[in-house]
Amino acid sequence: MLTYHSDTLCLLFLVCHLPSLLLPFLPPLLLLLTVSRCHGGCSEVDSMTEAVAGENFLLGCISCKIREEVSAKATVDWYFKPLGEEEFRHIFHYDHPRASVLHEDFSSRLDWHGTEDPDIQVGAIYVHNITFNDTGTYRCTFQRTLFLPQADQRVTVEKDVELSVVTVGKGARELAAVISEIMMFVLIIGLQLWLIGILVYCYKKISAEHDAREARKALKAQSKDSCDGVQLE
Repeated sequence: MLTYHSDTLCLLFLVCHLPSLLLPFLPPLLLLLTVSRCHGGCSEVDSMTEAVAGENFLLGCISCKIREEVSAKATVDWYFKPLGEEEFRHIFHYDHPRASVLHEDFSSRLDWHGTEDPDIQVGAIYVHNITFNDTGTYRCTFQRTLFLPQADQRVTVEKDVELSVVTVGKGARELAAVISEIMMFVLIIGLQLWLIGILVYCYKKISAEHDAREARKALKAQSKDSCDGVQLE
């Protein structure tokens, strides 16, 4: 049967568990080594697709020009197709600076939250007091005129947003996820502290046993020298 000294066991423990001690610190190190690039100008971002009943919701719609230096003018129209229906309803029109709500179901419930300029690239609208009847498909349509040197060019861009309405918002679920992550972080920190304690204990034990061996060797050497001296006499 193989037997190990306690210092050997501690060394094995260090070899086995040192990577796990360093693992939680790897993501921050990688983050520091990662260089992020930020791009200016317009960036097309998809709209959120889940609203909470009784709250307000921002329907996002962005259509960027391919060439920012080209002057343009645009109008934005929003259409809504309720869940289970086939036809779209024209609910909103914006032609800077005039905004018009065109359907009675959205009367006094829609506000323009897009570009405050004739050259519209952000066509977002704000919906107040979301209800379950607002579930369905929303279509955002840009009618853009590009003022080119040779001739004006007209471009139409359409974007759809599939909106679902729920009773409990994503924020509540995200809060639960954050709490879970915090608990996991605390557990990892506790485990790291325990491992560090074991490392300190092993270090002290190895150091103490090393000092004890050295003391025994010195004592044996001293005893041998004493015995040799007695024999010579």
